[in-house]
Order: sequence, then structure tokens, then C-alpha cells
Amino acid sequence: MAEVTPIVRRKLRDGRIITRQGRGFSLNELKAAGITLDLAKKLGIRIDKRRRSKREENVEALKKLLEKAS
Repeated sequence: MAEVTPIVRRKLRDGRIITRQGRGFSLNELKAAGITLDLAKKLGIRIDKRRRSKREENVEALKKLLEKAS
């Protein structure tokens, strides 16, 4: 399965916002896309349990990945 990486934004102390690739998708993003933990592991989707945010770009990427897998 093709590797999809999430997009993460972080605010620095001086007010700048950095956009970078994340380590994995958050549990909230998986839930919004309708993917369970077991299915995510079977599909090879990386999970970052420390993240709590839910970014719509990441949810859409997960939905596209789920459509390709079906």
C-alpha cells in the first residue's frame, strides 16, 4: 500500500507557523474517516497516538486511501 503522510502545523514562540510532515495520523482523524485501529494497521497506516488534532486535509487523504484499498 502506498505510504501517505499527514500534514502537521506547529506554532513557534515568535508567532510563525511551520508546516511539516507528521509521524502518523491522529486517532481523531482515523475516526472521522471511518477507519478503525485494526483496519489502519492492516492497511499500513502510521498512527501517532500523541496527536489530538483533526485536520481536514488528513481526513480527506485517509478517505482517498480507503477508496483505493476497496
